[in-house]
Amino acid sequence: MPELPDILLYLHALRPRIVGHQVRAVRLASPFLLRSVDPPLASVEGRRIVDLHRLGKRVAMEAEGELYLVFHLMIAGRFKWQDPGTRIPGKVGLFALDFDRGTLILTEAGTLTLTQWITRLQRETGDAFPEKVTAFRDGMAVHGRYGQPCPDCGSPVQRIVYASNEANYCATCQTGGRLLADRSLSRLLREDWPRTLDELERKRRG
Repeated sequence: MPELPDILLYLHALRPRIVGHQVRAVRLASPFLLRSVDPPLASVEGRRIVDLHRLGKRVAMEAEGELYLVFHLMIAGRFKWQDPGTRIPGKVGLFALDFDRGTLILTEAGTLTLTQWITRLQRETGDAFPEKVTAFRDGMAVHGRYGQPCPDCGSPVQRIVYASNEANYCATCQTGGRLLADRSLSRLLREDWPRTLDELERKRRG
């Protein structure tokens, strides 16, 4: 997930773009994003954003009338600032907040790696009862393929280890080139923890 410096960077970039500006429209592409229905999401339309706050790793937008929009980016969530009225991307887009100067779009790259596989497995199984249930499949792009090249871009697949579990991801395709913090290694390396694939390669060559 985006770390604290990334959250602060988002706040820094968003402040001059949306604070003091009126929300023209709210567009929700995925109902699973919404965690509260009272007050309704549309009630923020027509109100100005008066301040931004950080709640842990959450971004909170304060609107007039003490209304708040709170975003938790989880692992693959990202904000994108686009031209006014930009449509929400069909496969990874979750939400859009329209202002007079631009549109803030929330995407989640991981939503695409899951939807495609659900559809594929349902198609392969058909009406039969699923017999081969496994966490690892040959066609998976990165899961269980740490160190191997990503089939889309060729970058080495990275991993996050926590307790006895492991999550794999492609830094180029999924996180914009940024390495996610591996709790065990980042504690060990501290300030020497590489932030990008280029830094990782330089450390390996060194």
